[in-house]
Amino acid sequence: MRLILALIFPWLVFFTIGRPFAGIICLILQITVLGWIPAAIWAVYALSQYKTDQKIRRSFR
Repeated sequence: MRLILALIFPWLVFFTIGRPFAGIICLILQITVLGWIPAAIWAVYALSQYKTDQKIRRSFR
């Protein structure tokens, strides 16, 4: 679900993973038409890093 959200509303993904400052920067980038693609790529990358961090935290428990 977050992956679809990352492609449609990249800035919103950062708020769901707890990175509001990055979300604001991504929103500014997404406002420009040419910035939408880099914002979506950045959001997908951040989401994959978030999932990796979650797996690492679970393995240490």
